[in-house]
Amino acid sequence: MSLHTITRGVLWSTLTVVAATNVAGQTGARETFTATAAVKAAGGAAATAPLKVTVDRKMSESEADTMLAAFKSGGAPGLRKALQGVPAVGSAQLGGGKPTPLRLALERPTEKGRLLTLVADKPILFLGAGVPGAKAQAGYDFAIIDLEVDANNAGSGTLAPAAKVTVKNGAFVVEDYAGELVRLTAVAHAK
Repeated sequence: MSLHTITRGVLWSTLTVVAATNVAGQTGARETFTATAAVKAAGGAAATAPLKVTVDRKMSESEADTMLAAFKSGGAPGLRKALQGVPAVGSAQLGGGKPTPLRLALERPTEKGRLLTLVADKPILFLGAGVPGAKAQAGYDFAIIDLEVDANNAGSGTLAPAAKVTVKNGAFVVEDYAGELVRLTAVAHAK
């Protein structure tokens, strides 16, 4: 299995600057987004599935600071421990699968609109070696969704349905279990 490593400094820079740039605050209106998750394997095989993301609330400054401190002091296991007992902030449902609770919901402004970074404390799907439903592998304990939307709540994004979070050379890195990046297209705010 080849691993596709994605540097996602955005996730962790979002945690560090959320205090200064939190757009919607801790609470806010519930939002639901739909998208098409698409992956194309090196051999040319392709697959798509609908994705539905519901965000009930965004994290407060103090919650984000707590999660960042937990990661800095204890790595991914520290973050996992800090997330124990944290109420879900929303959910993500891929295809006909069961909704996966999201534990982190961060938002920051961008030139195009805003970036929502959502983290689940368990994988949504192990997509590996071009085979949906591939077996779980230790360390791939999270799922990470980035949605960049414009003022009309339309946009694109990425999905790491099973990810390992590490630090390399001082930068936070998300290592995706899948061999190929899952792109999110046709992101739209559900009515």
